[in-house]
Amino acid sequence: MSEPTIYELSSEGRSGIKFPALDVPETKIPDKFLREDVPLPELSELDVIRHFTNLSHLNYSIDKGFYPLGSCTMKYNPRINEVTARFRGFTNTHPFQPIDTIQGNLAAMYFLQELLKEITGFSAATLQPAAGAHGEFVGGLIIGAYHKFKNDNHRTKILIPDSAHGTNPATSNMSGFDIVNIPTDNRGNIDLSALSEACNESTAGLMLTNPNTLGLFEENVLDVIDIVHAAGGLVYGDGANLNALLGIVKPGELGFDIMHINLHKTFSTPHGGGGPGSGPVVVANHLADFLPEPIIGIIEDGNDEIPPLYGFISPKNSIGRMKTFHGHFGIIVRALTYILMQGKDGLREVSDHAVLNANYLMTLLKNHYTLPFDRTCMHEFVLEGVWKDVHGVHALDVAKRLMDYGFHPPTNYFPLNVNEALMIEPTETENKQTLDYFVDAMVAIAKEAHEAPELLTTAPHNTPIKRLDELKAAKDLVLCCWFPDRT
Repeated sequence: MSEPTIYELSSEGRSGIKFPALDVPETKIPDKFLREDVPLPELSELDVIRHFTNLSHLNYSIDKGFYPLGSCTMKYNPRINEVTARFRGFTNTHPFQPIDTIQGNLAAMYFLQELLKEITGFSAATLQPAAGAHGEFVGGLIIGAYHKFKNDNHRTKILIPDSAHGTNPATSNMSGFDIVNIPTDNRGNIDLSALSEACNESTAGLMLTNPNTLGLFEENVLDVIDIVHAAGGLVYGDGANLNALLGIVKPGELGFDIMHINLHKTFSTPHGGGGPGSGPVVVANHLADFLPEPIIGIIEDGNDEIPPLYGFISPKNSIGRMKTFHGHFGIIVRALTYILMQGKDGLREVSDHAVLNANYLMTLLKNHYTLPFDRTCMHEFVLEGVWKDVHGVHALDVAKRLMDYGFHPPTNYFPLNVNEALMIEPTETENKQTLDYFVDAMVAIAKEAHEAPELLTTAPHNTPIKRLDELKAAKDLVLCCWFPDRT
């Protein structure tokens, strides 16, 4: 039996509020502001509280269960991050204030810039980009500005592996480049022969996601970088999967020229539901002059008695401002808190456990699902959600059935170079018991696919809303509110 709606609970004359006596003269509301036809329910305060509490219980959240969303890194965010982001010295300030009144804010941003440079092995950083894709766009503009500065105006193409993140082609195109697709070899790496053939005098750069969306570290990364550099191009690193590399390898030291970092993934800030995000960009020394303006820097040195004065610096060949003010400051504070709380050893443990958890799941599931690239993965891995001996069952059905077992589905149908892809990322914050429960559910679903496939094709069965017609929902949009008893 389903819960009654607030309209079904409504009873004429019932009220949950009692206004105090007026302490000002009563004034008649103009008729044009009065509406008699708004069918609001009449409820007690307890009815309203229970209604919204019950609604909140229907929401799936990281506080409620496991999110195995590959490439999205939906992990637990320590509450201490929220405490520091709400310090009055941060929340009660404004970027228009004189810089001597916001030194704490600027110091926090400066320290985060320095930490990100140290973690990644790059020489300079900007915190302006509002999200990962925004950081990619900034990177594309910097690549273009660099080649223009060198009068290499014939460099019009960006090379993008088919294992890259889906935003890479879009942001490169928005930056003014033509896209050249590079295929994956049978090990899940960039096909070196195809890369070499594609590199020429028109190559502006390569966008490389490493680890890639297959969850695999590029085994030939040094060769890839050398090939692109030999052709005169730059190598952009999509750092969205940096949580697999912390304390293990620094992309800047591998030879990458530029990279963005998703603070809202790797460094534990709220992620999902549309944001907020933050995508700082770090660059090698030869690109530092092209960063967006302004960046945070020390404009007056301090000494043993007087701290330095932090302010704004404009790189001399800057591509210009990319965002109002200086980035998503609340996310910056949260990321800084996370990094300082973890410390050097803690950040290494983040990656160690993320990689360990992913390989644990992959090893236990690969005998029940097809694993297209059977090699050690990094922080995530990709399975196929179909079986050769089962007809009519797809990855979407596996995902829907997983909801019946109390888990959020993994990422579906991405990356595109895997048939019926199920992209799974356990993150470092999940314990072995949770992972074992997930494995049990996935194994049970694989068994059901063979013995009772209708359980998958009609799933979910025990969620508040059953399977929707997603095609109809996309084609037949309903963009207005609906009230009972109203046409």
